[in-house]
Amino acid sequence: MKKMRLFMLAAIFMASVSAFAQSKTEYNIDDSKIALQGYSPVSYVDLNLAQRGDKDYMSERGGVKYFFVNAEQKKAFDANPEKYMPQFGGYCATGIAVGAKFRVDPNKFLVENGKLYLFLNSIEVDAKQLWMADKKGMSKKAKANWPKLMKKS
Repeated sequence: MKKMRLFMLAAIFMASVSAFAQSKTEYNIDDSKIALQGYSPVSYVDLNLAQRGDKDYMSERGGVKYFFVNAEQKKAFDANPEKYMPQFGGYCATGIAVGAKFRVDPNKFLVENGKLYLFLNSIEVDAKQLWMADKKGMSKKAKANWPKLMKKS
């Protein structure tokens, strides 16, 4: 019964958010190669806040730009970037769980066990709520799907 419910939620999710699909890159970035829509990964992980970073405090990693609120955040990121990397390239965690890459709302996030997860939020679907309804199952599916989706271009 739980699998059927998850399948139904996934079908509704996919149908509702197809306009938000993005599958051209491994990272959820804009044309300027800015991650997290300019929000600071350090603010998410260390402060549990969605804060827009400043281009004056920027680091680049793998061709992707990350913005920070201040010099201290930049220094923290530069010292340990892996700590602050969003899961699944910054794509919607629920989308990855159902097999697709979706853009996110930078204000819909979850930091759990030191890991940053981002989610789509639209009029039709609150992807974070779907994730929270079955975190363990969704996480397992997302981890299984990510290696295949990461390679799609």
